[in-house]
Amino acid sequence: MVRVKRGNVARKRREKVLKMASGFRGTHSRLFRVANQQIMKSLLYSYVGRKRRKRDFRKLWITRINAAAKLNGLNYSTLISQLKKSNIGLNRKMLSQLAIIDPTAFTKIVEDVKV
Repeated sequence: MVRVKRGNVARKRREKVLKMASGFRGTHSRLFRVANQQIMKSLLYSYVGRKRRKRDFRKLWITRINAAAKLNGLNYSTLISQLKKSNIGLNRKMLSQLAIIDPTAFTKIVEDVKV
């Protein structure tokens, strides 16, 4: 059987991993084996982070809506249920933006819902 030398392929793979690890500190950016472990861990963290970001933003929007709703005499859950009954199709992101940027419009929406 013919001997296969992977010199070029292996070197390119190692260079790619070390390039991805370039911002890491110490050995984690210089030695291939340790850098490879850190890259795998960082890719996992970034994957989880992309899922987590959606949760975190939704939590933030709900907190902001609740604070603005309490200024208008309602709590969050009551406001959302009344919005659904009134067929007002604003999502949480837009309600949060309204509460921050245009509080008078948010107050108007809450008054329409209260009645």
